[in-house]
Amino acid sequence: MSAQELELQDGGWGILAELPGHPMIWILIFSELAVFGLLLGAFAVARAINPSVFASGQGLLDPRLAGLNTVVLVTSGWTAARGALAAREDRAPACRRWLLIAIGLGSAFVAIKLVEYAKEISMGAGLETSTFFTLYFLLTGFHLLHVVLGMAILAVVLRGADAIAVETGTSFWHIVDIVWVVMFPIIYLVR
Repeated sequence: MSAQELELQDGGWGILAELPGHPMIWILIFSELAVFGLLLGAFAVARAINPSVFASGQGLLDPRLAGLNTVVLVTSGWTAARGALAAREDRAPACRRWLLIAIGLGSAFVAIKLVEYAKEISMGAGLETSTFFTLYFLLTGFHLLHVVLGMAILAVVLRGADAIAVETGTSFWHIVDIVWVVMFPIIYLVR
């Protein structure tokens, strides 16, 4: 098959056309993964340079709340996947129910994270407390913003329950999950 025939067949998206959802979401996802990768890399380098500051900062965190949030977000990813499956099977009511559950769990994640922030701030932690807390609030705040954005995307795509739109939204949601699953041990557990 010639390059021109392949371009006509996949709409000009190349390998992105093979991924679930609209190919444009994957450009956003790959750029977001690059940003999170750079931030996590900066976190790791800063920890290597000043391990005592990071150990001290980690001592103020509550890994149980973060662990609970991990379970909540992974469960929401599962419910979003169930919604995508229902959309592919043309079961719009089931799709909407699953995505509403995913959004509800996303809301629980946000609430738990805000409780965690309040607890840390009450102990004197802030953006300017240390390099650890600057990077911690930057990383987790940026992720929290993505959770809220993901919830908004899911709310938009559940209305029509169109399979491509739902797969597009749930692809973004799964990346939000994966980023948290990587961030959780790096920020809360690794010493």
